[in-house]
Amino acid sequence: MSVSLSTPIATYIAISNGADDAPLAECFTADARVLDEGQTHQGIAAIRAWLRDTRRQFEYHVAPTNVSRDGDKMVITTTVTGDFPGSPVQLFHHIELVDERIHSLEITP
Repeated sequence: MSVSLSTPIATYIAISNGADDAPLAECFTADARVLDEGQTHQGIAAIRAWLRDTRRQFEYHVAPTNVSRDGDKMVITTTVTGDFPGSPVQLFHHIELVDERIHSLEITP
């Protein structure tokens, strides 16, 4: 299934799938916060380190399957497949945008 994503979200998904992470600052605000697996990653440098570390640990692919709204947040439903225990999994990316960039991202099962 193909879903339509705004540019910052599509860029984040592409980076998650192994694309060059140079444009990370173009899709996240400077003070953005990511919450994933109980860990908070605040700011571009921390988010870049989190993404790189995750890619070093596992080979995986994130496929968006649905986009919905939850109040002022956008929820991207994804199927994530890879070489990690329990693959594939369905994950929800709860995203808040500020000035056309991701300000808050929480990934939940």
